[in-house]
Amino acid sequence: MKRLVRLSSWVCRIARPGGLAALAAVALAGALAAAPAQAAALRIAVVNYGELLQDAPQAKAAVATLRAEFAPKQRSLQAEANELKVREGNLKKNGATMTQDQRDRAELDLRERYQNLARKQSEIQDDVNTRRNQLMSQLQHTLVQVVQNYARQQKYDLVLADGVIYSDATLDITPAILSRLKAQAAHPLPARK
Repeated sequence: MKRLVRLSSWVCRIARPGGLAALAAVALAGALAAAPAQAAALRIAVVNYGELLQDAPQAKAAVATLRAEFAPKQRSLQAEANELKVREGNLKKNGATMTQDQRDRAELDLRERYQNLARKQSEIQDDVNTRRNQLMSQLQHTLVQVVQNYARQQKYDLVLADGVIYSDATLDITPAILSRLKAQAAHPLPARK
């Protein structure tokens, strides 16, 4: 209200008394008085995006997919690492009985195998990261789509996610969104081509 009085007096000081300035001040006062009434009618909700990423069945399915795709490669790398440790142990144990040339060749072979293993691990990690990013992109698209559809159906004007420091529990629609995600997971849509 103080702002309204200051604005009205400012408009009246700038313009000549009466006429258009008075009319503008009255219109401005009416618009500012109506703004709080419109703001009070807004429907606002909050969704805990982190909880959705953790608890949504689609998120759990994405993690399971990632593990299933890369578990055989991880097991193969682990078996190779175990084999290299055995070779290294044999070299330490039998190194004293080997000629210098045999020991040098065995050490070089072991170094090359460790380098090869490190290269394979790096390649697989890059593949895992790429696939994880693909799955996360799909998951985030699904989460946003479900939240938007829910907000439209429930006639929310604004839904906030990350960056909310505090919200009343009555504003939290996360459980409703999780229910929708679980229902959607029970009846998955056909895969996109």
